[in-house]
Amino acid sequence: MPNLMVVIASTRPGRVGLPVGRWIHQRALDHGAFDVDLVDLAELALPFMDEPHHPRLRRYQHEHTKRWSARVARAGAFVFVTPEYNHGYNAPLKNAIDYLIHEWEHKPVGFVSYGGVAAGTRAVQQLKPVLSSLKMTPVIEAVYIPFVQQFLDHDRRFVPSETTEAAATAMLDHITRWEAVLRPLRADATETAAP
Repeated sequence: MPNLMVVIASTRPGRVGLPVGRWIHQRALDHGAFDVDLVDLAELALPFMDEPHHPRLRRYQHEHTKRWSARVARAGAFVFVTPEYNHGYNAPLKNAIDYLIHEWEHKPVGFVSYGGVAAGTRAVQQLKPVLSSLKMTPVIEAVYIPFVQQFLDHDRRFVPSETTEAAATAMLDHITRWEAVLRPLRADATETAAP
C-alpha cells in the first residue's frame, strides 16, 4: 500500500492540533487504502532552515534534514492538519515544507483545518499556491472544523460530528484516487533523477 503522511502542523503547548491529528490518523488507518505515518512537527523539532545549500540540489549536510528527506520521499500522499494563525498557516509548517523540494513532487495533499468561525480555511487557501509550486496536487475535498473547541471531550479527545466524518471519508477517497493517478509521474521523475 502507498504511504500517507499525516502532518500535525501546530507546535503550540496545549494545541488542538494534536487530538485532531490523532483522529484523522486513525481515520486514515481505518480507511484502509494506505500505510499511515503520523508526523508531529513538535516532536520532529526541525530547526529553522539551517542547510547551506538550496534544497533543489539535495546536498543536505545535517542528519535531521536527511531523515526528513527520506521520510517525505517515502510518502505517496499527505494530509496537513493545520491551524489558522492571523489569517494564515503557521511558521513550523512553512519551515518543514521549505526544507525540501523534489521530495514533495507529484503527490496529492489533503487538508484538515480548524479554528473559529472560518475553520482554518484561510490557512488552507494560503497553502495551496505554495504546494502547487512544489508540483503537489491539493485535493478539493477537505475537512474544515469550525469552533473546534466544542468537539473536544473532557479528556481533550476530538469527537467529530457526522459532517466531519463524512468530509474525512470524501477527502481520503479522493487522495486515494489522486495518489494512483500521480504515481506514474513520480516514477518518471525518479528515473530522470537517477544518475
